[in-house]
Amino acid sequence: YSHDKAALFHSLIWRDPPRRLEWAEAEAACANADELERERSKLSVDTLQFLLFLYVQQVNKVSLRRSLIGEEWPSPRTKSPSLTGKSASENKNWNDQDHRAFVQSHLSDMLELLLEPEQLTASSHPTHRSLVSYEAVCALSFLIEGTVNKSRTVRPLHDLALWQPCHGQNGYSKVSRAFSFPKLESWLRSCLTTNPFGMTACLKSGKKLAWAQQVEGTTRRAKIACNSRVAPEVFPMVIMSQVYKQTLAKSSDTLVGAHVRIHRCNESFIYLLSPLRSVTIEKCRNSTFVLGPVQASVHVHSCDNIKVIVVCHCLSLSSTAGCTFYILTPTQPLILSGNEAVSFAPFHTHYPMLEDHMAQVGLATLPNYWDSPMLVCKESSDTSVFRLLPPSDFYTFVIPFEMEGDTTETPGGLPHAYQKALSQRERKVQIWQKTVKEAGLTKDQRKQFQILVENKFYEWLVQTGNRQQLDSLVPPAVGSKQAAG
Repeated sequence: YSHDKAALFHSLIWRDPPRRLEWAEAEAACANADELERERSKLSVDTLQFLLFLYVQQVNKVSLRRSLIGEEWPSPRTKSPSLTGKSASENKNWNDQDHRAFVQSHLSDMLELLLEPEQLTASSHPTHRSLVSYEAVCALSFLIEGTVNKSRTVRPLHDLALWQPCHGQNGYSKVSRAFSFPKLESWLRSCLTTNPFGMTACLKSGKKLAWAQQVEGTTRRAKIACNSRVAPEVFPMVIMSQVYKQTLAKSSDTLVGAHVRIHRCNESFIYLLSPLRSVTIEKCRNSTFVLGPVQASVHVHSCDNIKVIVVCHCLSLSSTAGCTFYILTPTQPLILSGNEAVSFAPFHTHYPMLEDHMAQVGLATLPNYWDSPMLVCKESSDTSVFRLLPPSDFYTFVIPFEMEGDTTETPGGLPHAYQKALSQRERKVQIWQKTVKEAGLTKDQRKQFQILVENKFYEWLVQTGNRQQLDSLVPPAVGSKQAAG
């Protein structure tokens, strides 16, 4: 498990697409498990950064004491604006204020974690003379970055700490190339603010995007925003909330390299056909998400009956029910706690720019662990949480939009059992067409037969919900209402 944590951390910080593709080629060439383990042993991560990565997993730790006294996280006193503009208290991962509060309350422990052993007392505690190495501050840059004098240029923490005017405050010594523990801690606490480019800022000050239609007769209003206006030099963020009963399809520069947050979308079909940095899908129902290649991770939380179709580096899911994932991924999908009736299937679609977008984010067709999920939860012995979609239930998925590009088929093809099921179904269609052709029907009989088939097809469209998908593909009339954000 610790090896998998290291691999996950490595994937989050390793952003060079060509090196990723080289690694994928080397891993795919391994003939057996021993060769694969030897290849993986060549990977390395910064030890201090990895320690911090493990430490911050506590941000979602449940407090038994607080739950017993009715103050389980987040406390009603610390609610923050949600995607709907109201107070939210469900998920700390979305809360910029809670991120800062966590770092503030645990800063001393994190600095202590990064100290060299000789800087600690016999009881493993720092003193007022303890020194924090420059390497340790570099590791903290994994979590903290900032600006000087409200500049729009974002710099890592270690660059800011070495700025001459700050030396008196953070206790940096050019002789020892280290910082005074108490002064550094005090300086960090005094300067630490909520992320000005995070979700809260994106919702309040970000650019509103009129990508979604406002559905008549509903009080729900789609909200879509990006932070490009306030955060020009960091990874862009795109937030979409409450997209309801419609098809939304975009391939946009706004999405390229973006962190995408999708929240409370219902009965919709969403196509984001650009190379993305990361995607979080939360509290969505009865919807289909077709995503461009995702460089880092896709996380799905608290969703019911959704389909996700994606090529991604890492997939994780928690508290989902009845969801199906059609994926191509070089890492094992992570099944966290609270899931039920999860289905996995091979990635089964394409669009013209798909392979170009995969190359941009460093994703190849091999290795592909779509069918090897890992249970990392208390239900880890209960493999009934998930299943591999039976080939008999497998159908191809056509992306119904025209684009320029060279990809004309599913990258990497399909596993034999699934391709065989599709071929058998195609043969049945051909036999049926031949039977109809050879039936010798009169002109009136052919007309009646066509009406019968069309009626049965329409009934099927309505029963399966596909009628809504087809209707939503019709372009809206000129002058129809669109969401302002």
